[in-house]
Amino acid sequence: METATSTTPKQPQISEMFSKFALAFKTKTFEFFADETAAADEIADGFSLLDSAEDFIPDQKVIILKPDQPLSHNQDFLPQKELTVKNSETQIKPLNIQLANTLISSVFATASSFEASYLQLQTAHVPFNEESIKVADKALVSALQKLSDLKHVYRDLCKNPDFGDDLPIGSCLEAQVEENQSKLRILGTVSNSLQAEIDQKDSEVPVLKKKLSEVQKFNSLSSKRLCSSLNSNSEVLLTVKVFDSVLNDACRTMHKFTKILVDLMRKAGWDLDLAANSVHSDVDYVKGGHNRYAFLSYVCLVMFKGFNLEGFGLESEGEVSCNRFGLDSVKSNSSLKQLLEHVSSNPMELLSRNPTCEFSRFCEKKYQELMHPAMESSIFSNLDQNEVVLNSWRSLSKFYESFVNMGQFCMDTSQAGIFF
Repeated sequence: METATSTTPKQPQISEMFSKFALAFKTKTFEFFADETAAADEIADGFSLLDSAEDFIPDQKVIILKPDQPLSHNQDFLPQKELTVKNSETQIKPLNIQLANTLISSVFATASSFEASYLQLQTAHVPFNEESIKVADKALVSALQKLSDLKHVYRDLCKNPDFGDDLPIGSCLEAQVEENQSKLRILGTVSNSLQAEIDQKDSEVPVLKKKLSEVQKFNSLSSKRLCSSLNSNSEVLLTVKVFDSVLNDACRTMHKFTKILVDLMRKAGWDLDLAANSVHSDVDYVKGGHNRYAFLSYVCLVMFKGFNLEGFGLESEGEVSCNRFGLDSVKSNSSLKQLLEHVSSNPMELLSRNPTCEFSRFCEKKYQELMHPAMESSIFSNLDQNEVVLNSWRSLSKFYESFVNMGQFCMDTSQAGIFF
């Protein structure tokens, strides 16, 4: 009984079975599945259970066991040879530091030379100098060719560092000197250009001084002529500033009237672009609203027509002057005072006091030239369906007042211009 018991083979432990199994096969892949709530230290403990004598290993199992494929002798060494070849091909040998510095300095020197030549080429175009352009063009081509040569030299040096022992690229200091010389060329070109501008301005100074002297003499003569026409007791002196002030007021009132006119045309359904083209054709406006300048030009041309004529060419015989500077009183001292008085007066009151005066005739004539019947009917008939077609420039208060103010300053400007 004891003999039988001693001869009976003993059951191997679990760890011994796994050891023998591992010696027979090389484990290819292990996949462990643990509970999601298991901690990292519990997973680490699972590996130690493989060597334990327990019959059951909780929460862990071996899923896949694959033996390695046998490798032949050629397959074992082929990847190693390929890796050696690739490493030898991609390996960049170290360059000589001194040679590399010289090469970099040469690149910067060549780039500076190219910049200087390009600036010289630009300067030679204004004024045009054919010889300088040819010289600068050759220098540019030479600089580009040298940059290309330096590029090839660098490639050759990367493959063979001993290749650069006999290269004629000079030293690092020579390249720096060449770069500084190119910078001096750039500064010299810029300096010459600025000096040429200074010389041109200096040549314009005497001409401008001469023009200024002529203007000052003309102003002095005009002032003397004005002073001689005044009595010693007169406190009024008409100067260029007065004329300029009246002219500015006339321009301001024409701008205001043109704006009102354009608004009326827009309300009447006019095609403003087509209307502006009829005034000044083939004009390319930057913005759509700029077509109003065509209408402003139209108003100015009509209102200042006959400006060089005394009284705008109106026949004043048999007409009441309405104190509007009759031709017989233009050269009198009182006319100067009247001019300044009427500049600040209300034109509506002048017309209400005497609707048949010269100023009223002027407004009637300019309105007929500015607003022909077809234009007037088209603009005013659509303002109100119940409103009849307006027959006179006096019919619309805002339009009427703006037109009268414009007429006043236009006539005052003409009368003030007579004294000059």
